Amino acid sequence: MLSPYEIMETIRMIEKEKLDIRTITMGISLRDCVDPDIKRLSTKIYDKIIKYAGRLVEVGEEIELEYGIPIINKRISVTPVSLIAEALDAAEEDYLRIARTLDQAARETGVDFLGGYSALVHKGYTSGDHRLINSIPTALKETELVCSSVNVATTRAGINMDAVRQMGQVIKETADLTAVQDGLGCAKLVVFANVPEDNPFMAGAFHGIGEGESVINVGISGPGTVKSALEGVKGEPFDVVAETVKKTAFKITRMGQLVAREASKRLGVPFGIVDLSLAPTPAVGDSVARILEEMGVGRCGAPGTTAALALLNDAVKKGGVMASSHVGGLSGAFIPVSEDAGMIEAVEIGALNIEKLEAMTCVCSVGLDMIAVPGKTTAETISAIIADEVAIGVINNKTTAVRIIPAPGKKVGESVEFGGLLGKAPVMAISNFPSTSFIERGGRIPAPLHSLRN
Repeated sequence: MLSPYEIMETIRMIEKEKLDIRTITMGISLRDCVDPDIKRLSTKIYDKIIKYAGRLVEVGEEIELEYGIPIINKRISVTPVSLIAEALDAAEEDYLRIARTLDQAARETGVDFLGGYSALVHKGYTSGDHRLINSIPTALKETELVCSSVNVATTRAGINMDAVRQMGQVIKETADLTAVQDGLGCAKLVVFANVPEDNPFMAGAFHGIGEGESVINVGISGPGTVKSALEGVKGEPFDVVAETVKKTAFKITRMGQLVAREASKRLGVPFGIVDLSLAPTPAVGDSVARILEEMGVGRCGAPGTTAALALLNDAVKKGGVMASSHVGGLSGAFIPVSEDAGMIEAVEIGALNIEKLEAMTCVCSVGLDMIAVPGKTTAETISAIIADEVAIGVINNKTTAVRIIPAPGKKVGESVEFGGLLGKAPVMAISNFPSTSFIERGGRIPAPLHSLRN
């Protein structure tokens, strides 16, 4: 039973501190849609998505209205398309037709994004994987709501450097094909290591092969609420800071659990997980960077930032697991540059650079996220950045990812504007020294030995 104080506190968190549910994501298995005929396959995919997700947006809006809890996004994730399209032996055009079908289904259901135009190639490629990855740039150009991801490494398999090399080229081509939109296609494409199969956040969401027929996953938000709580413990030691974050995370997650259960019941689909990630938005007062600064770091990116982020990430998880028995996805703190007003400002004033961001990803979920780099950046350099980031994930047995935008025609000091949640990304400087010979080697970096940890 909730006390009147707790109800008033939640209302204050929603009205003043931008507390919301970032997303309800319905995962849908498309494995039973497999068919060697592209026309029948497309029809089965469309019909199944409409059958399961036809009421997703309507139910989400009902819950918003009844409980007064803002739910920012309603989304769909599907089985990685490379798996269900494997029976097709035809050309890349068939994959593009699937992408258009997914886009059409997403529009019909009214969701914000649909994820799953994906491939898992951490140990090697199949012919279908090759066709899907080759089609990604055109698919992201021709569709509006479809998101794509490729897993190129795991701790058990090592790093597929052939895939890393190819993804550098795919990202460059995607940027070029969507140049009139500042390379927007790259904002819908993620390269992963150790990808989770139940992540509700885009652009990396897909419905993993270990998942059931359909499931409801919820992603929470709440950076503004955590910052506000920390304003009440100024000057206190870190024990108090950690305890404060933990208690706040518990309250935020409990709200996510409520929404997940209610959506699950009304849609007749099992509840999956609550993702504990603190997800920022470009809005003022909803920034992870501001939480770190509230802890005492002069500006996000200054010495101490990594330690502050480590505390935040750990305390959020500890508080969240008390509120929900089913926690999954990425569950950490997102640090996307373009989607966080504090991060944008830190980059613009020179307090935060890509090397510090890479260090921060050692202690938080996700990775180098929504980072714009000069348009002349070569595919090999992008591949090398991917290799560095996935190596952190592989060695540390955690998820890492890269969502990077080589901004067409832009140089350091300029910025790209995507609007909405995708925000604005200042173009960041990167090393000018080449890594071409390193990337051209290809092959596979072996899985690490973990029995001699140090």
